[in-house]
Amino acid sequence: MRERKRIGDLLIERGVITQRELNIALSVQKVVKKKIGEVLVSLGFVTSKTLGEILAQQWGMEFIDLSVYPPTQEALKLLPRRVAEEYGIIPVYLEDNNNLVVGVTDPANVKGLDVARRITGKMLRPKLVDVESFNETIEKTYYFLENPIDKEIVSLIESFVGQESPDVTRASRLVDLLIEEGIRRRGTDIHITPYEDFVMVFYRVDGVLHFAYSFPKPVHNAVVSRIKILSGMDIAEQRLPQDGAFSYNFLGKGYDMRVSTVPTLYGENVVIRILTKSSSLLELDRLGFKPEQVQILRRLFQKPYGIILITGPTGSGKTTTLYSALREIDLVERNVLTVEDPVEYRFAFVKQTQVNERAGYSFALAGRHFMRQDPDVILIGEIRDEETASIALRASITGHLVLSTLHTNDAVSTIPRLVDFNVDRFMLGYALAASISQRLVRRICEYCREEYEVTPQEVEEFGVPEGTVLYRGRGCESCNHTGYIGRTVISEIMVVDEDIAHMISDGKSLLDIKRVAMEKGMVPLRQDGIEKALKGITTLDEVRRVAG
Repeated sequence: MRERKRIGDLLIERGVITQRELNIALSVQKVVKKKIGEVLVSLGFVTSKTLGEILAQQWGMEFIDLSVYPPTQEALKLLPRRVAEEYGIIPVYLEDNNNLVVGVTDPANVKGLDVARRITGKMLRPKLVDVESFNETIEKTYYFLENPIDKEIVSLIESFVGQESPDVTRASRLVDLLIEEGIRRRGTDIHITPYEDFVMVFYRVDGVLHFAYSFPKPVHNAVVSRIKILSGMDIAEQRLPQDGAFSYNFLGKGYDMRVSTVPTLYGENVVIRILTKSSSLLELDRLGFKPEQVQILRRLFQKPYGIILITGPTGSGKTTTLYSALREIDLVERNVLTVEDPVEYRFAFVKQTQVNERAGYSFALAGRHFMRQDPDVILIGEIRDEETASIALRASITGHLVLSTLHTNDAVSTIPRLVDFNVDRFMLGYALAASISQRLVRRICEYCREEYEVTPQEVEEFGVPEGTVLYRGRGCESCNHTGYIGRTVISEIMVVDEDIAHMISDGKSLLDIKRVAMEKGMVPLRQDGIEKALKGITTLDEVRRVAG
């Protein structure tokens, strides 16, 4: 039997890592006593998914991404959690009455497959899953299967009906359950909105608000007070907006909760933003960029100096793109410093700091002091003011690569936005390397995906040829009957070459700059979205929603 190559050698052969990176990982492995694959992932040299895919190719197996195919409850009920954890097998979905697709972390786990086959009574079709996704998914899915939080919330709310003075302990329990349900739904925000006689709870999932619960008005004050106590706010102050934050640990994972309260006619409106403390990063080509866009981004992030800005509204995945692109930089040879609000990803070989407004540590202050730290690359979480913009500009023209984000509608709008910060046009033309505008559109659910023929209205609005076959999600249990699971990027990339740099310095109109950028290959945001709809990744409805 032919001996299989060691995973490190295989990764080098595929060009995923270098020999130097493998040597560093082997050195670290001697200290931490972990498998070489785990060490490579922890150092950021390779992602867990890439490792899983290469292992699958090595064994001639299919790889399954659990973020695209989350396990269905129907499948999970067939195999006890104890067996799943012991043998590293997770039921994913039933193909039909007799065939069950399962995810495995060990391709040679014959014994585990035999045990699972006997217990489920199904023919198994094993696919490889990466260890990181497996551990996170098995913990969450079985917990929520065994602990139906939704039912407990409904029961708790029913117990409050008719009570004028609700029990504080049960109100606190409601807060915990609402947060945990938000995590289960993969939500980014929880909205607690009071009305005259009741309070409504919404979750923002994949960029869209979804109604979840309503509970009696007398419970509102107790719920808000509990959230304020957790967030370090003044519970007595109800007339002014307040901001706060707290950490929440759930199933062994940490979450940063950013809280905002605003007084309304019927009481305080509360919004809780859920930020995952994550160490898992994706490669650029997994975010949704087209192959040609990935190549452009890789070239940009190899530049020795200049400013690269990623633009878009809050929640459009700017930070994720920034860090995924940061993986393209040689972090061993180049000194990278960041200032973020908050630190969303932990990254080896990067010196990360976090804004602390109470202590006076701002983006601008960090930017000033970073220059004394001998940096090659500076990542500033967001350019919010004139001073930060000025510091970023100066750093970029003195031999540093500066990466940051900005709130603008499209790539070209970056120019007037920075001019508003009193940035000199001539210096901006010289310093700006690229502006990348992006949005996140929801992906069609793979479980309930169906074909349909483009409608006359869509032909007129999007210019799609008549008779074109498109796709949409019918709606099922796996996608909470939305027709979508997860999100992907649509983007436009304006690379600033010599011609565009002169146009910026000369104060040419945005229309002229955009026209030249498109002549040089920039694909507008909306067009990128239409192309993804034609490929069956998203829908034209989604493109309209996020790109107009």
